[in-house]
Amino acid sequence: MSHKYERLLQGILQEPVSGNIHWREIESLLHHLGATVASAHGARVHVMLNKIEGHLHRPHHSGICTKQEIRHLRDYLLSCGVTLAAYEESAGEE
Repeated sequence: MSHKYERLLQGILQEPVSGNIHWREIESLLHHLGATVASAHGARVHVMLNKIEGHLHRPHHSGICTKQEIRHLRDYLLSCGVTLAAYEESAGEE
């Protein structure tokens, strides 16, 4: 298994917040984690992960997410029970 998603998750969960994460990478990670991702109104994206609904925002003028968008994503992932330790544990079971 590639460590791509593990490194991306580290970048999302670390402090200080990374300002260099592309939306397409986030969307790929969400799908990898088993989330359903659907476009909503405007730049909103409706996400369902581990039976928890959330709304994220796609970047407007570039593919790179702002630090605030990454913080919002981090809060959502943590509320869904996604942590680096849990991810590493599930990856080890494969």
